[in-house]
Amino acid sequence: MPRAGNRTKRTVKRPASPKPQASISSTDRRAAAAAIEPEGWKGALRQYVQLYNQAEIDRYAPAFETLLRDPDHLARYGSKLARLKEAELLRGAIPGKSETKVEIERVSESASGREVIVLLKLHISRAVEQLGRTYTEYRAERERIWLSREGGEYRITRIEPSLSERRPRYALRDPLSAAADAFFEEDVDGAAFATGSKPFINYDVLSGFKPSRGIRYRRDLAAEYADRWWNEANPAYENFEVNCTNYVSQCLFAGQAPMNYTGKRDSGWWYKGRAGGRESWSYSWAVSNALQIYLGATRRVGLRAEAVESASELALGDVIMYDWSGDGRFQHSTIVTAFDASGMPLVNANTVPSRHRYWDYKDSYAWTEQTRYRFFHIADEF
Repeated sequence: MPRAGNRTKRTVKRPASPKPQASISSTDRRAAAAAIEPEGWKGALRQYVQLYNQAEIDRYAPAFETLLRDPDHLARYGSKLARLKEAELLRGAIPGKSETKVEIERVSESASGREVIVLLKLHISRAVEQLGRTYTEYRAERERIWLSREGGEYRITRIEPSLSERRPRYALRDPLSAAADAFFEEDVDGAAFATGSKPFINYDVLSGFKPSRGIRYRRDLAAEYADRWWNEANPAYENFEVNCTNYVSQCLFAGQAPMNYTGKRDSGWWYKGRAGGRESWSYSWAVSNALQIYLGATRRVGLRAEAVESASELALGDVIMYDWSGDGRFQHSTIVTAFDASGMPLVNANTVPSRHRYWDYKDSYAWTEQTRYRFFHIADEF
């Protein structure tokens, strides 16, 4: 049964729009034409984004074949749209207005100009109508696109969507090396703690926080923090290359969940300020599989959660973990920030920035038929 008593009613505010370099919208062709000129590879890119935006509404791949020469991506994309269309029909959701804004992050052109590789960030906002109510979901996805000139026109020869949601390990801007691991362990277990350095408390995020027993979990604050930082990194924390669990941990902490400082990387749930020029944290703070193990363990004080059977039992500020391959190792984390008209969770995430996204993630390229979930209801008091 749904935990109606644990849900916090809140007014959802539309976040500030990102500032892309160029935009394509189904309702603003003039601005799109000005942002991306119709000639050359930019014209092909403009056409692609227009088709992509229409597909977000129709849940049906339009005639990409004249532009796209990548049968693998056509099959992958078509399969995703078919899966979403079926799922939305079952839950009574009707796609409404869609807007896709595009940000060109990097361009690499061959000397001849016949081949171009573009790293693209797609900012997608999409209205969903359900049972007489409408909500808007947001996500920001990256794609690497290869374009080649054929005669006088460019065609897309290859598309690689980002699969960062599927990556099981965290990383900094580069994956941690064995040497960095060794340095980290020495820092955490040795001098940094021995000299009395204090654990990280982000007073700008949570003023007046005192780690003690009897703390009420502020679900509203956790969700508000999630909505504030879904599409950018809080500079008070390290920004991980795979940032989903770091982001969820920040949200829990903003909701007054007390850290458990053990000083050991493989135990507790904690984040510590810079020491020796490096950030320090527990695995459970930054790694999905470690956080789900920590939440699933039995304890009487501190951050605690109850594993429940279905998404319908979750409340605001609760957590969902995702195991894409069904092998028992969880690679992605989200936090519940709103509910659809049927009372099912909408979630926020980072790495692939998402706000009020339907919880099952069938719109992700990381999703597979083997996907398994763990649903955690966070304790009301710590």
